[in-house]
Amino acid sequence: MTIMRLPVPAGPPDDVPPYEPWAGEAEVLSEAAAAGRRAAAWARSLPGPPAPVPVGAWLAGELPDAIETAMGGLDPQDCDRMGPEGTVVEGTGGVDTATMETLAAVSCMVPEAAWLTPDQQVRLLAMAFAVTGSVRLLADDPSGALMHGLLTRMRAVLDHAARPDGALWTGGTEQRS
Repeated sequence: MTIMRLPVPAGPPDDVPPYEPWAGEAEVLSEAAAAGRRAAAWARSLPGPPAPVPVGAWLAGELPDAIETAMGGLDPQDCDRMGPEGTVVEGTGGVDTATMETLAAVSCMVPEAAWLTPDQQVRLLAMAFAVTGSVRLLADDPSGALMHGLLTRMRAVLDHAARPDGALWTGGTEQRS
């Protein structure tokens, strides 16, 4: 594979204009953080295992904390960009590596949570997907995430996964099944 470096932009390194928030950015990020808090609360409300096991403590502590931290820490300024000498710097969407690693472990940990119902397990998987997807959307394309409603759609998936047990989500209202 051939790697070609792009030329360094002309001008001093401090000629980059200051960051200007996208229209509606604060509201979208606030809604995302609130969805993260709701999802974390739902995950914390899940029943514990019949006997103490490491995955039970992880599901009750680290995972909800990671969901809440990631959705509350979203930052459109931390997006993919060009670094010095034309190298690509991959953005993190404002979320640290340890938090992303915790979310990535969900698919390995959920099968060990045999005391949870299949519905609860699927909802945990959906929540992990929605959170990691939100982070990558914001890091890869903040304009699409914020201006074209992609982050709002991911928040809706997160809210749907974190709905109270037995409720059907119908766009903001809940109905018992």
